[in-house]
Amino acid sequence: MLVTTARGGLSVLFLLLIPVVWLGVYHFPALLTFDSASLPQKHDQVIPVKEESQDVKEHVVAPEKGHVSWVEPAPVTDSESRLPVESIPWPPAEQPAETSTQPGYHVIKSKTSLDGRYFDIDFKHPAINPNIIPHPTEPDTFIIVAQKHKYGSTGIFFFVELVCNAVFQNYKLVCTEPASILPISATSSGNCEGKLDFFALSVGPHDARVFWGPDRPYVLFGSNSMHNCFGQWLQDFRMLTIWHELTDLRAPYRLATDIAKPPPYQPIEKNWFIFWDLDSNIYAHYDIFPHRSFARISPDGSASEDLAPRSREADDMCFATHGPKPTPASPDAGEGEESIHQATNSLSITLCRRADPSCEPSPTNTFILTVFHLKRHLNLHSVYEPYVLLFSAVAPFRTFAVGSKPLWVHGRKKAGEEGTVSDGQSEMMYITSVNWKANGSRYQGYLDDVVMVGFGVEDRRAAGIDVLAEDLLGGLAYC
Repeated sequence: MLVTTARGGLSVLFLLLIPVVWLGVYHFPALLTFDSASLPQKHDQVIPVKEESQDVKEHVVAPEKGHVSWVEPAPVTDSESRLPVESIPWPPAEQPAETSTQPGYHVIKSKTSLDGRYFDIDFKHPAINPNIIPHPTEPDTFIIVAQKHKYGSTGIFFFVELVCNAVFQNYKLVCTEPASILPISATSSGNCEGKLDFFALSVGPHDARVFWGPDRPYVLFGSNSMHNCFGQWLQDFRMLTIWHELTDLRAPYRLATDIAKPPPYQPIEKNWFIFWDLDSNIYAHYDIFPHRSFARISPDGSASEDLAPRSREADDMCFATHGPKPTPASPDAGEGEESIHQATNSLSITLCRRADPSCEPSPTNTFILTVFHLKRHLNLHSVYEPYVLLFSAVAPFRTFAVGSKPLWVHGRKKAGEEGTVSDGQSEMMYITSVNWKANGSRYQGYLDDVVMVGFGVEDRRAAGIDVLAEDLLGGLAYC
């Protein structure tokens, strides 16, 4: 804290102040300790604005957010009024003309690569389904996590996630030291019977999602469950890595927690994501299609009733109008039934620009962002088309917008290009991770922030692309 005084006319007073100032400068800072996890975002995240914004302040800070509730969830009320699109300074009045070389898609390009193409991720081991989060303290450094890819039949029941710190080298994200195994404990289930009995032999996590919450990072992974055969578990990610600062050892999800859902259960539950409302209350989102399903969850993993019916009529109407339409199977053409399922974690995004001093998060301009997939299957080869979904960050969490076109990652091989399958299908990409890129970023972001998108390519390798959030939201259809 800085203290200023006016000059006085008494030399004696000036002489008396000298030792006081000396003590304050050299000794007072040593008396202060800060726990970065307990600080609100507004005071610990400093991100430079884009170069073109020369007329605004040089640095701005992220908005202050509340702390995660550790008590039993209070009843959720339908406090939200309808969110008029015209009241939000987004989308622009005029959408840019379609200049894509891939018609029917919304193309996203890298902010850092020379030609806008996506970058590879190198674990020094075969890996798929990557996650990329910004390192909390080291500049230009990321923590990357991915499923170790297995060849052949060796160890078919053992699953591990690789983790390392990574930096960009020659337009590739590479580990700064050999990747280690994320020490997630194996779980068991007595509910895998009949055709699913082989799941009881599974050891280790499946398809983990690593992401920042409002005040700490988490990992959500699939494993054998007490609720059904195979479910989803949530854990504080800091407990699994060498973390720079850890003072709240009694925080929720210190140990892996089996997350519940309102019935009914499927024998295999996967592709869930976690989200937080504007008050940092935590929820699990189970399904998007054919109907949404989500609930408030507690530190012990228990869940409230399904909250989605409160906005179901409006949500279903919006998705039916603007969302992708799965087609039934066509055995004669070798086509399987198309399906829609969740894919990534979630982010909170405020639809104005961080560089704008008047931009403040509010219930009418802040939404939850996630990516889901339309899965197509042809001749034993799958293609996943990714779509963006936005829904309100306050109850009843009504759907706000759906991608009118699937995303096309620049650099993805088109049908017929070398390296693709021979029956006219494009390269398969499976998006698994969306996180803010800037060091110090957590759950909240803005239109002019950059998002790190992680994805697997043809179930063989890991890759990613850094894209402006505003570009990621292009082509949305509003409810």
